[in-house]
Amino acid sequence: MQITPLDNVQVHIENGHKYALRDIAKGENVIKYGQPIGHATQDIAKGEHVHTHNLKTNLCGELVYTYTPVTYPAPKVTEKPTFMGYVRKNGEVGIRNDVWIVNTVGCVNKAAQKIAEKTGAKYFPHPFGCSQLGDDQAVTQQILKGMVEHPNAGGVLVLGLGCENNNLEVFKKILGTWDDDRVKFLNAQDVSDEIQEGVCLVRLLQEQAAKAQRVPVSVDKLCIGLKCGGSDGLSGITANPLVGRVCDQVTAMGGRCVLTEVPEMFGAEHLLMQRCENEEVFQKTVRLINDFKAYYTRHNQVIYENPSPGNKAGGITTLEEKSLGCIQKGGLSTVVDVLSYGDRVTKPGLSLLNGPGNDIVAVTNLMAAGCHLVLFTTGRGTPLGGAVPTVKIATNHLLAEKKANWIDFDASGVLEGKDLTGDLLAYILQVAEGRKTCNEENGFEEISIFKDGVTL
Repeated sequence: MQITPLDNVQVHIENGHKYALRDIAKGENVIKYGQPIGHATQDIAKGEHVHTHNLKTNLCGELVYTYTPVTYPAPKVTEKPTFMGYVRKNGEVGIRNDVWIVNTVGCVNKAAQKIAEKTGAKYFPHPFGCSQLGDDQAVTQQILKGMVEHPNAGGVLVLGLGCENNNLEVFKKILGTWDDDRVKFLNAQDVSDEIQEGVCLVRLLQEQAAKAQRVPVSVDKLCIGLKCGGSDGLSGITANPLVGRVCDQVTAMGGRCVLTEVPEMFGAEHLLMQRCENEEVFQKTVRLINDFKAYYTRHNQVIYENPSPGNKAGGITTLEEKSLGCIQKGGLSTVVDVLSYGDRVTKPGLSLLNGPGNDIVAVTNLMAAGCHLVLFTTGRGTPLGGAVPTVKIATNHLLAEKKANWIDFDASGVLEGKDLTGDLLAYILQVAEGRKTCNEENGFEEISIFKDGVTL
């Protein structure tokens, strides 16, 4: 399969690997998706396999960019569908109504687990909240703040220990304001039996949450996270472009989508920069890219140390190739904002979110930004799920068939020319109305927080 007329390689549908469409000279760029994905390290004959043995990245350090805006026409919207969601007191909308236990510190993970087991509340263990300094502590606090404020939670018990850096009094200052009916606080050191006290508080929260009822809500209230993991050679042909078309539909209807995994923009960032709605957003995107490259350099790592072994086995050779497939999840939507860790999505349209490609960290970042659910494309498969519904979209039918207990949606029909945009959007609205994803059915709901500093 040749993806664009400019390509000098084609993709074998059975294995996702690349083969030369013509002779490619040593040093010449290899073109896929109409863009360079690296250069040939030796002469490559027509029909020859193109992979790690004869293809190398073109990526280097920080670059200088020029703003050359390109605007693509948005899909025509004749009507906005609705879904049945929970409207909170502050006007935000949730698609779930569970009670969450949010720890200020990892020391109370097991206490949270015991409270959850006795009540049915959801808990999310993590090792942080103490012995952190500077930005690390701030990131932890912002991610946890995003959890407490997330509209998918009908109630939240904030569980602390009492002596941690991120103790309740400190964390309350980070929160600023909260709804006393929806958020309760408990310091484990302040009571004789923190499990019993925690159970009582969760029961109160559950009683309060039970009063909420689903009501019709416009799709423009939806906020959708975009993520891929365990990509293969078909990710940029089936699942990612499909998600991109859904993103374009949602943003055209006034909804919000969020694209993260900054290292998986390297080599394709110029295409996102062209779509920035103004110079300010463009400059923010430049800083987003170059700051993350500087993070690699600061730790004496090369910026192209990607793809993963699984990606390579699936046919992806260079980071440019992975990135060009990855950013397709954002469709052709205009980039309206750039968010840092813990920032909440506020603008309709496509936003970029700072953060690594690591699956659980990225899903956690998207949740904390306010995403109601995450569309997670995969060619290799993963059971992973976050605190919000994590929709696994298979790039190929073999995976969808083999791992039906992980996969929610099969995008392989795109190879047969099927337009699955409406089908995936309909499925998303079903999830928004309460249909459980595989990660929810399996109880696979986790968080992980980005760390880049000193631990005492």
